[in-house]
Amino acid sequence: MTEPVVQVTDLVKRYGELQAVRGINFEVQPGETFGFLGPNGAGKSTTIKILCTLANPTSGSARVAGYDVLRQRDTVRRNIGLVFQDSTVDAYLTGEQNLRFHADLYGVPRAQLDARMKLVLDMVNLWDRRQSVVGTYSGGMKRRLEIARGLLHAPRVLFLDEPTVGLDPQTRSSIWEYINDLKRREDITIFLTTHYMDEAEHCDRIAIIDHGQIVAIDTPENLKASIGKDRVQITTSDDQRAIDELHQRFDLDAAVHEGLVTFSVTSGEQFVPRLFAELTVPIKSVSVARPSLDDVFMSYTGRTIRDTEATAGDKNRARMMAFGRGR
Repeated sequence: MTEPVVQVTDLVKRYGELQAVRGINFEVQPGETFGFLGPNGAGKSTTIKILCTLANPTSGSARVAGYDVLRQRDTVRRNIGLVFQDSTVDAYLTGEQNLRFHADLYGVPRAQLDARMKLVLDMVNLWDRRQSVVGTYSGGMKRRLEIARGLLHAPRVLFLDEPTVGLDPQTRSSIWEYINDLKRREDITIFLTTHYMDEAEHCDRIAIIDHGQIVAIDTPENLKASIGKDRVQITTSDDQRAIDELHQRFDLDAAVHEGLVTFSVTSGEQFVPRLFAELTVPIKSVSVARPSLDDVFMSYTGRTIRDTEATAGDKNRARMMAFGRGR
């Protein structure tokens, strides 16, 4: 069998008393598009930093492209490309100057540079803008330039940390067109992190990560099939009473997610008439959806990703208010 291009064994990362990564294990095969799906603060970016030699693990081990991320850091770096969550291109240089600077850092042979630069800029549709100062680029163009820069030295693995965060839906879609085209043209493995469900659908396999632990790992279709139930969401005049009745009358576990009473049931469309007939709480609206990756996340964690991020946002605001009062 072909050796995995990424191997992670019992990986742990602590920051003081905070355990950001909690003993995770996984492998990524050559040519895969592999995704880490989870909310902000789940441990996605921390894991990427370790794999890219930007942070040391507290314990455990990791190998990328066959090299140990601690003992063979320079060799790992020569075999990977990295697109950060935040933009790192120099806005005062042109697109071409950014790539030439990167080529010098990575030792791209001068005889190959011009052809390679033409190839990667054509791939992201920026060849005609190579002489423009990056400060004149849109957000999507900057992200495409970063992808081109990450590919310039022909890495074996391209790491994309939240590659479309902060971009509008149309630009996000176009970025994925370029990424999928990249997979057709280059012999490369892609490892990405995301909290967008639609992006995870592009992956060959995904690992769902929550609170520093991998709770599920498989293809998107297999993960959704493992749920086997539809998601039903209703609005009522008394949500808590509806939740109680759903449990007592139908033996269903329901909770409020994103402002709606939510529960999972087999054959949701067939269940809805019975719901209207037997639930004593008036129903204002109802929707039924086939299993999604958000349902998978909720099945394993008890929360949706948006609920998790909203809770994290509330905690951060509380910390900021406490800090303000203490000044």
